[in-house]
Amino acid sequence: MKLGLLVLLVLFSSSSICSAWFGSKHKTSSTSTSSSSSGSGRYSNRHEASSSSSSPFLLNRFRSSSSVVLPVHGNVYPVGFYNVTLNIGQPPRPYFLDIDTGSDLTWLQCDAPCARCSQTPHPLYRPSNDLVPCRHALCASLHHTDNYNCEDPHQCDYEVEYADHYSSLGVLVHDVYTLNFTNGAQLKVRMALGCGYDQIFPDPSHHPLDGMLGLGRGRTSLTSQLNSQGLVRNVIGHCLSAQGGGYIFFGDVYDSSRLTWTPMSSRDYKHYSTAGAAELLFGGKKAGVGSLFAVFDTGSSYTYFNSNAYQALISWLRKDLVGKPLKEAHVDQTLPLCWQGKRPFRSVYEVRKYFKPITLGFTSNGRNKAPFEIPPEAYLIVSNMGNVCLGILNGSEVGMGDMNLIGDISMLNKVMVFDNDKQLIGWTYADCDRVPKSRDVSI
Repeated sequence: MKLGLLVLLVLFSSSSICSAWFGSKHKTSSTSTSSSSSGSGRYSNRHEASSSSSSPFLLNRFRSSSSVVLPVHGNVYPVGFYNVTLNIGQPPRPYFLDIDTGSDLTWLQCDAPCARCSQTPHPLYRPSNDLVPCRHALCASLHHTDNYNCEDPHQCDYEVEYADHYSSLGVLVHDVYTLNFTNGAQLKVRMALGCGYDQIFPDPSHHPLDGMLGLGRGRTSLTSQLNSQGLVRNVIGHCLSAQGGGYIFFGDVYDSSRLTWTPMSSRDYKHYSTAGAAELLFGGKKAGVGSLFAVFDTGSSYTYFNSNAYQALISWLRKDLVGKPLKEAHVDQTLPLCWQGKRPFRSVYEVRKYFKPITLGFTSNGRNKAPFEIPPEAYLIVSNMGNVCLGILNGSEVGMGDMNLIGDISMLNKVMVFDNDKQLIGWTYADCDRVPKSRDVSI
């Protein structure tokens, strides 16, 4: 099980780790969270027809007509994450990256050399020599304040720690991403990423990946950097299939008239959170719980409600299952609440008839509601014991307080769009098994 919600730390102290590439790295107990700053970079185009696109006019034309669509692999259970393949470096080499809309920084497990790295599906990333300086705008965006300490002015040290206590320590470098755009261009785009030479993995069964793909709202995120170079609009979207796989996209590849929209929070600059509160409905009926603000985060496999909403949901479920051929399976520890039938289940579609949809009614335009429906197949899994388990957990038990987090499971079979330019979050049902490939793609 994976839990996102980035907690970003930039740490410096006297405890050094020797690195052949970057010298000594240091840690302290001081902490800082991600903030906004401007990014920069360069790109080269392999297509001569677009080689003049360095002018602002042509860049704007390119951005308005370009996007990137990448196929996704993985599932909620039993894999527990979704990942994409990106080609990075010169020459380009493939890397598997965990997609995370709850954090900003893209980083690779890195041979600098590596003090602690997990088993990776590809050879460790060999970093470029193009270090991001400590006073670079992208380095500043990793700090809570502009008044941060620079131990080495020639490099930007970072440490990121996630809510599940997974962490990476390293330095920022610039390197080349080879990306195929839907308008037919293949570009070598120079952007910043983290060279992570010291990772902590609290879960010994962690699935091997090469690194993390940060798709959050901050300036270091991949989408923000592409946008700062005039290549795409600052829009990120994804479509995760309940069958496994799906796709993500950067830029405009959707028909906005088909989506339901709710405003994005202007106060939470780190996460894709809703500006308005939602009301919880169970089976179309009010559950007596309102004022629910939510964060959408692919860094989390499951969905988390605050204590009040979770207890109301559990009460409704138990009441609604009375007289149905299900009983709680206390021996199944896959998730906190599981039920067993007369015989093992093979799919949630065998058992969905016993459960009702859950709806979060968000504010749309001040008066109308923007319903985010979570059908049974988007909040239930079938465990390897053949029981059906609830994929909505109590966030208060893992330190989330009053926050509500919509994870991968509840975004299945939906196109989710996070439009940072217009400050909107949108969704609609879709066939996520069909990855768009057309030059004139429109979802």
